[in-house]
Amino acid sequence: MLRVENLTKIYPDGTEALHNVSFSVKDGEFLTVIGLSGSGKSTLLRCINRLIDPTEGRVIWDDVDITAAQGKELRQIRRQIGMIFQQFNLVKRSSVMINVLSGRLGYANSWASLFHRFSREDRRRAVAALDRVGIAEKAENRADQLSGGQQQRVGIARALMQEPRLMLADEPVASLDPVLAHSILQYLELLNRQDGITVLCSLHFLDLVHRYATRVIGLKDGELVFDGLPSELTQERFKEVYGEEAEMVSVGGMNGMQG
Repeated sequence: MLRVENLTKIYPDGTEALHNVSFSVKDGEFLTVIGLSGSGKSTLLRCINRLIDPTEGRVIWDDVDITAAQGKELRQIRRQIGMIFQQFNLVKRSSVMINVLSGRLGYANSWASLFHRFSREDRRRAVAALDRVGIAEKAENRADQLSGGQQQRVGIARALMQEPRLMLADEPVASLDPVLAHSILQYLELLNRQDGITVLCSLHFLDLVHRYATRVIGLKDGELVFDGLPSELTQERFKEVYGEEAEMVSVGGMNGMQG
């Protein structure tokens, strides 16, 4: 189980991105995080894997305090937490295979990985990961030769190389069209259901939330204002998250509430 306890993040310029946020996530859940741009969604996900350090509070995973971990312990924790980014975060001039293999950097010898000398087993894993997301034939293509949807599938394959137990997805479909958005989320749903990987995914289209989430939390101005089932996200509760002027819309209309 993942527990977020009284998490607060104040940036050096004084911006309070998170204020006293607390919730828990059971193993195997598909939790979506909703909220307007600037509500704290990205900060929350990055605090969980310590890409940024919270100002106050704790993140506890299987009774281990991630926020207190340092050095080797933190590296071992991060091995088990995959991360998928909105803008893919690929090395565009490198091949798809090299981008996917970079997901093993937490396991590989640092000197060997520097010169792309990965083991035969790691390369086998990479091919299997690419096959799982349906683009094994693109392994030798440069990353910048791929479409946006294909690049995000490379991002998923890279995260799979970590053999994660927890997957964090920060607006993974924000830059994709509706058909591709469903395609990417279906891959995440498959990993969640078949592999038992716990997923925390920030989204801003409510029909996607209702389709894929097993639970939803809503952030507004850095505070937790909703925690419940997708079916409980009524128009009234929706407006508590997005404001009185907001209207619930679908991804098909591409008028979702940006986060």
